[in-house]
Amino acid sequence: MFGDLFEEDGDGFSSSTSGTGVKGRECEPPPPRGKIRFCGIKNQGGTCYLNSLIQTLLFTPEFREELFCLGPDELGCLADKDKPEAKVRVIPLELQRLFSHLLLVDEQTASTKDLTDSFGWTNNEEMGQQDVQELNRILFSALESSLVGTTGSSLIHRLYHGMLVNQITCKECGNISERQEDFLDLTVSVRGVSGLEEALWNMFVEEEMFEGNNLYRCSRCEQLVRAAKSAKLRKLPPFLTISLLRFNFDFAKCERYKETGSYVFPLTFDLKPFCEQNNWPDSEYSYELFSVIIHKGGCYGGHYHVYIKDIDQIGHWEAPVSLLKENENSVDAEDPLSVLTGILAQEESKCVLVDQLGQKLMNKTGTPWSKKYKKQYGTISKFLQNHPEVFMLVSNGTRVALKAAVPATTDPSPTEPVSSASANNSTENTEPETAGDTEATDGCHWFDLNDSTVTAVTVKDIEKQFQGKESAYMLFYRKTAMKRPPEAIGNPAYRVPPHLVEMVQEENARLQQRRAEFDASSNSIEVRLHLAPHYHWQNGALHALSPNEDSIITVTFDRRRTVGDLRLMQDLWEGDMALTLAKNVPAGLHLYDTLTDDQISLYSAGVSNGSDLFVWNGREVSGVAVKTGIEWEPVLLTVLRPSAEEMGCGDGSGVGDADGSGLVRSMKGFAGGATLGTVLEALGPQEAFLCQEQSRPGASGGGASGWRVFPPLDMQRTLRELSLKDGDALLLLQPEELDSRCVHTIWACVNVMQNAHRIFSSNFTSLMRKYLFSMQLFLYFSVGLAPSVVQELEIIVEESLTVKERMFLYLGASWHLRRVDWCEEIGEPLTDENASLKEAKVIHGDTLVLVEGRLPPKVLFQKLKLGNGAEVCVERLMKEEDLGLKDLLLRVQMGVPGEKAYYPSEEFLWDARRDSTSRGLYAALASQYGLTPDSLLLAKHLPDKHTWMPISNWVRRERKGEYSIFLDSTGLTLSLFCFVCICMKNLLIDNNKDFNTLEDEIGQQRLTMEEANHNTRCIFSLAFIVALQGYKI
Repeated sequence: MFGDLFEEDGDGFSSSTSGTGVKGRECEPPPPRGKIRFCGIKNQGGTCYLNSLIQTLLFTPEFREELFCLGPDELGCLADKDKPEAKVRVIPLELQRLFSHLLLVDEQTASTKDLTDSFGWTNNEEMGQQDVQELNRILFSALESSLVGTTGSSLIHRLYHGMLVNQITCKECGNISERQEDFLDLTVSVRGVSGLEEALWNMFVEEEMFEGNNLYRCSRCEQLVRAAKSAKLRKLPPFLTISLLRFNFDFAKCERYKETGSYVFPLTFDLKPFCEQNNWPDSEYSYELFSVIIHKGGCYGGHYHVYIKDIDQIGHWEAPVSLLKENENSVDAEDPLSVLTGILAQEESKCVLVDQLGQKLMNKTGTPWSKKYKKQYGTISKFLQNHPEVFMLVSNGTRVALKAAVPATTDPSPTEPVSSASANNSTENTEPETAGDTEATDGCHWFDLNDSTVTAVTVKDIEKQFQGKESAYMLFYRKTAMKRPPEAIGNPAYRVPPHLVEMVQEENARLQQRRAEFDASSNSIEVRLHLAPHYHWQNGALHALSPNEDSIITVTFDRRRTVGDLRLMQDLWEGDMALTLAKNVPAGLHLYDTLTDDQISLYSAGVSNGSDLFVWNGREVSGVAVKTGIEWEPVLLTVLRPSAEEMGCGDGSGVGDADGSGLVRSMKGFAGGATLGTVLEALGPQEAFLCQEQSRPGASGGGASGWRVFPPLDMQRTLRELSLKDGDALLLLQPEELDSRCVHTIWACVNVMQNAHRIFSSNFTSLMRKYLFSMQLFLYFSVGLAPSVVQELEIIVEESLTVKERMFLYLGASWHLRRVDWCEEIGEPLTDENASLKEAKVIHGDTLVLVEGRLPPKVLFQKLKLGNGAEVCVERLMKEEDLGLKDLLLRVQMGVPGEKAYYPSEEFLWDARRDSTSRGLYAALASQYGLTPDSLLLAKHLPDKHTWMPISNWVRRERKGEYSIFLDSTGLTLSLFCFVCICMKNLLIDNNKDFNTLEDEIGQQRLTMEEANHNTRCIFSLAFIVALQGYKI
């Protein structure tokens, strides 16, 4: 199970390599230790049980100090492990290195890879989880074998070895027969007992009697006699390990299970009632709990972690969040000073934005500041300023922290500047915090070491491990008489060998160098400085005077430095200097926020790698006032004008026609905060028409684009309010370019009424017709039943646009389209709304009319084979049904258990396409009712015969119309129609396989009587006929 953990040489030496290999250097160095100052252990995939045991041994000070006393002269050196003649004890050496790493290396997690390699484990052992109780015994045995011949050969024996004695006392002669057993851990039962003390009482106090048919043969009496069997503890170890039998076997079910019931174990207890000797000092019987290995999960898998008591007080304990929440009720809600102090004390960063403080107060008290405190104390900002002895405002008054706490703006994030110095400050030696842990009277606190994570816990958290899926699995006690020396308290380097301390110092130096290099590389940014003298204002944005001139200076800067440090680069600028964040947009360079606070860092100011900063006087560039901010970000628009030639005013030379399209195209930039009227004033006279290119809904699927004239009200709206973006096209039309007789304003229905449309002159219409694509149609369009009265519109649409989409462009689904015939009268409607205009045979020049009212649905009565006078019953469905040719709608009834009756029928839709056999029907019904197919029995009802035909082993033959034909095992042909009644019995709760009901039995009797009467009548008729012929019967 545990690889080659036992397979070392007979003398306890190993010459095998560790097999770790050379590991590549990570780009990011490992983080330093947190506030708790403990180091976790990485999980290699399934080694949580090993991690829990290693942490327990580490926080057994006497064990690790005894291990540290073994020097290289006894254990050898890991550097010589590849030499055949060298005697290197790999396992204790790797344990020494791992313990020193966990104690002293400034790293949050350590790896057990080298240790497991020394065990001879492969990837299978590292990825598979094993039992921690068995690992404890195997590891101790391996250590004893490895330390043979050294001063530490008795290490395990001295610390963990105990002895118990089993005695059988003869009730006749008093002879005592005893057998002594050694133990490194006690295995106690969990099943049937309430706790540890009751289990020990049953083991070492209660006697087992041999009497009746179960007598004992006494060696002195030489006969079967009554006797009593008992056990006692003869020798108590300094450290008592107790393994709980949480896993048992259920012989009735033939399966393993985990005992999750309540099992109480004390923090301290006296073993005197369980010992053979009772004349020792009382301190020899007293034990205290210092480690609890916890198993979470079931008997076939789970997770291990450990609760450990910090005996040497080398960690930094802080009250858990759950304990702080419990203490919230003790805060006086009427005192705002107490409430705000409590909020800031619970913050991990000890610093909160003033704007967020009010929200946090309302979350805690349920009442906002304005309603509860403002009348008496003023605003929350004023209250903070009136108590400078308690609160400290930082970051220009935007954040608040407690005066006694060290303020921190924010916790370092993956993109925030990090500092090795600030990280190392968290590991400085401070007095362990005891606030909130009222039960730690001896100054020792409890911690939860869960692989890489280490958190503080309380004694109440230990009590939660008495029962449940997550419960205690191994208990570790130590004698209370074992006191630690004063020099060991708070000193993790106590008794660590000098050569290991030197190795740790070198490792910490390498980590510090890597972190410093990472800090410098991750916080160095390149900033592009744009100097104002090299720029001018054009087209709504800033542009360089000359592309050949070097107008951009790239500097490398530490983003943790302040804006003031960047401003000190006076060689770049003379006079007033303003630094403004800039960004290149399609229109040019635009300015946003100006950096005014010289005390904040570049990171806090929003300067990142590749940012652009504009260096200027803050007012104007080349004599032009420049507006900054997101609201003035320029929009680059495409302005189109009809060419003179297309409007009939040119000489045919095509001057101004850039691409032969009949339109002159130019790019213009305008501030996003400028109004549309300002844009029109800049482009042409106020009398001009400004049109926006618009895409019809569904343009990508056969729609079309057109032009919309901006109404007068839009002239007061800004470009940002109109949602104009870079690249949008605007069409500018001068009044003299239009035929005034053809300018009309259409106020039509629904969507058409909501926008003012203008119809352009025939010259311009012919211009638009020239740009039709091969897949577009030019149509005339009107609304209403009197097309001669309503003004016709000229539209351009895609020929792939469907009739239904064409209606939705204007009025929606409550209208339909009709075509005007050659007599200019409204003709037949376009009935197929899903057909495209091309499929509806709509061509260029056709006139379409929108008529109010929906078309009636199509019903094909011919397919139903209905003749004259046929009666049709129509049922209104609650929801739309879409039955396919392979779907069968059956009525299914479930049998009432123990009765000859059925529950009301339910409609069941069977999709016979997947599996049309009986197995498919069984599977479908089983899935519908949450049963298995084997637990069902089906039958088809034959109402004319009042009988039921069981359904079994059906094979589909063919489908005719609305029914399917099947063959059962007897070869009878059966048919399933829609609405056929299928009855079902659940064999799990109803063993009666008879489907007949009382009504069926009555019906069968009636049919039997009718058949008998029919036979009687036939006999009498036959007799009458024979008598008429003169024959005797």
